[in-house]
Amino acid sequence: MLTQRARNALHAMLFLARKDASATVAEIAAAERIPHKFLEQILAALKTRGLVIGKRGPNGGYVLSRAADAISFADILRCIEGPLALAPCASLSAYSACPDCRSVEACEIRPILLAVRDTTSLLLEGISLAEAIGGKQVSFL
Repeated sequence: MLTQRARNALHAMLFLARKDASATVAEIAAAERIPHKFLEQILAALKTRGLVIGKRGPNGGYVLSRAADAISFADILRCIEGPLALAPCASLSAYSACPDCRSVEACEIRPILLAVRDTTSLLLEGISLAEAIGGKQVSFL
């Protein structure tokens, strides 16, 4: 389940994708109804991971670091939530054996978790901000 933080990050990034210029935290917060302080934390994380650029000065604010068609939902969710995998043993970037696991090789759950991770990753990496704001119908069948 997506956290409120992840949903807010997606909304903020979609807002920036629709803008031709930089947007201030206050502007994004008001438009997307995100608490200002919460949005500041989200934008700081997105900036640290290189998904947005912060500009200072009278025309300052935030802009996407690259074109909207080059930023996927997976990029944003990994930045905010971490790995897409449901368990550490299924993660590509943060692998570790589950604390209660007797044998990773013999685990009957892990193959399913790997398939879920792969499918989730494939779908989320296939949806860019540009496609989302363009109203692309998402079909996975």
